[in-house]
Amino acid sequence: MIYAIAGFLLGFFVPYIARRFAKFMPATFAYAVWQIVFSVKGRGKKAKKSSRYKQLCSRYFWRSLMAGLLSGGLFFAAFAYWGANGAVFRCMFIWILLLLAEIDYRMYLLPDILTIPLLLLGLLAGVFDVGFVVLQDAVVAANIGYFLPVLASLLFVKYNKDAFGGGDIKLLAALGAWLGLEGMLATIVVSCGLFFVWALVKRQRSGAYGPALAIAGIIVAFWYF
Repeated sequence: MIYAIAGFLLGFFVPYIARRFAKFMPATFAYAVWQIVFSVKGRGKKAKKSSRYKQLCSRYFWRSLMAGLLSGGLFFAAFAYWGANGAVFRCMFIWILLLLAEIDYRMYLLPDILTIPLLLLGLLAGVFDVGFVVLQDAVVAANIGYFLPVLASLLFVKYNKDAFGGGDIKLLAALGAWLGLEGMLATIVVSCGLFFVWALVKRQRSGAYGPALAIAGIIVAFWYF
């Protein structure tokens, strides 16, 4: 129950943090934390009383509520499925992926101050054997996860120079550090399927690939391990 409550509280702030990222691009982690906690400009009383502001607050409340319920459910499932050993690491893996999915959906960007810590956290989980794979597998998969899309980009650059963004590459490397080589390859397959379905529903030929990767990573973690 504690994990479910913690997951709900952390998930509830995912849309807010993503909105803060959408308003600025922090240069450092310290600056990001400062800007997330404290607004750059205070809102006047008149703005807070406007109907547009109230509609925005209402929309974000329901979005935050859904994100909190999703995160809380996933945290509870992680604890029930994998047990207490390494539960904190695995829950942080899930939460960072949810946050990255929301940020990339809003602004087509996967910030380094989230993807790099996710990568390091995966390697650290391998060191203490509280993740999904051992350290050796994590290091190999992280390197392959980084260079595989780089090589693939060379094949597609003639038709689409932005086929793989730098954030997608770092996120895939982080997923490799967490899920190992087989898990990472499974994530690529699942994410392609999710992105294809999303493109059909939205009737778009392109879009942010990060949410598909993040959601696929969570699915593979539960399904594969």
